[in-house]
Amino acid sequence: MKNLFQAIDNKDTETFAGFLSEHAIFRFGNAPLVEGRANIAAVVDGFFNSIKSLSHSVTETWRTPTGVICQGTVTYTRFDDSTLTIPFCNIFKVNENLIEEYLIFADVSAL
Repeated sequence: MKNLFQAIDNKDTETFAGFLSEHAIFRFGNAPLVEGRANIAAVVDGFFNSIKSLSHSVTETWRTPTGVICQGTVTYTRFDDSTLTIPFCNIFKVNENLIEEYLIFADVSAL
């Protein structure tokens, strides 16, 4: 998970996408569900381009038989250099070391 969050914090869409299975599903907050690695990468890249930077602080991680749950805070930096720090919880379903389902629970409405 550390390498995944590092790719995200680096706004590295290509490395991020490498963690996903070809037919992964992804949901960020209350946004519509996105299916497929290429579609997810496009959505995430669009989000990366909408902010100046981001930084995750993962405070707890739990492993389950089928995946991982992480919680912590994320700080977004806008292009005007103002910041927003919010809590998040992510649920990952993993198969053969690739993410098949990636659910982000965070309220980014203030962003």
